[in-house]
Amino acid sequence: MNEPFPYPESFRMDDYPTLQQIKQAKDRLGSLVIETPATSWRDARLAELIGGDTEVFVKLELFQVTGTFKPRGALNVMLHLEKPQLERGVTAVSAGNHAIATAYAAKVLGTTAKVVMPKNANALRMKLSRELGAEIVLADNPHDAFARVRQIEQEEGRTFIHPFEGPLTLQGTGTAGLEFVNQVPRLDAMILPIGGGGLCAGFGAALKQSWPDIKIYGVEPEGAPSMSLSFEQGKPVTLDGIDTIADSLAPPKAEPYTFSVCRRFVDDIVRVSDQQLKAAMRHVFYGLKLAVEPAGAAATAGLLGPLKENVKGQRVGIIVCGTNIDLDDFHRLIS
Repeated sequence: MNEPFPYPESFRMDDYPTLQQIKQAKDRLGSLVIETPATSWRDARLAELIGGDTEVFVKLELFQVTGTFKPRGALNVMLHLEKPQLERGVTAVSAGNHAIATAYAAKVLGTTAKVVMPKNANALRMKLSRELGAEIVLADNPHDAFARVRQIEQEEGRTFIHPFEGPLTLQGTGTAGLEFVNQVPRLDAMILPIGGGGLCAGFGAALKQSWPDIKIYGVEPEGAPSMSLSFEQGKPVTLDGIDTIADSLAPPKAEPYTFSVCRRFVDDIVRVSDQQLKAAMRHVFYGLKLAVEPAGAAATAGLLGPLKENVKGQRVGIIVCGTNIDLDDFHRLIS
């Protein structure tokens, strides 16, 4: 693997993204990403479902460049590359959003990206990756995709930009949490989607170090419970199979560093069904007037379902993290 990624020299597995590192990442990213807005969510239907005494604040990360939070991590990694490494190009593995983000990062930094995607990946995400200049290699399944990206890394000398693992990735995703701290009142709880854990770990690290008493909850698809199983077993696990509509939250395995940071900052992980994700997509559409992919509605699904009683009467934050879905799929899922 091309050092120093995803682990820098002198790295220890018990390191975690500090507020200083996250602030430095925000300065480093500069105008390559945008500071996405936050809003309070107030409507009668939501109040009926969760109680009128629960205040909800939403981080609208779907308005980020490329439509998800992913450029924050990918760019922060690539901005640390030495010039020869950057010139050789990068590679990545992704169901779509990280591929788009890596393609964007490669384009704005003047290099090339070769991304490996499952052959059943969303056609819109493939199209967006190609439009940003990425070369796409298709794999039969997520496990094969990770093997193929390692082969590209070794044969072509490209640097592997991991979709969710490594300190630089988490320092990048932490910048969204740092923004949120400065946008909303002090929160009692934060609900975050969790797949590989890159967003939940980085965002959670920023909030927990700013507001030590806050509870951080992760929301995971029932059909891809890699992180919750890892919590139960006390070590990163690999899944035998994946079955969820939230492909952005469906890595085949947990990785050691992101797992360790999640263990430090995440208080609990709950699981939601595909039906709960679909219902949450409808609530986000009618309540916030936003059309989002299933992963983008996962925090809402947790709020409306398994976490409703946990946060009742509290000031709670959620995130809408992505919106790369075509109209046909969106209509099919919410109808």
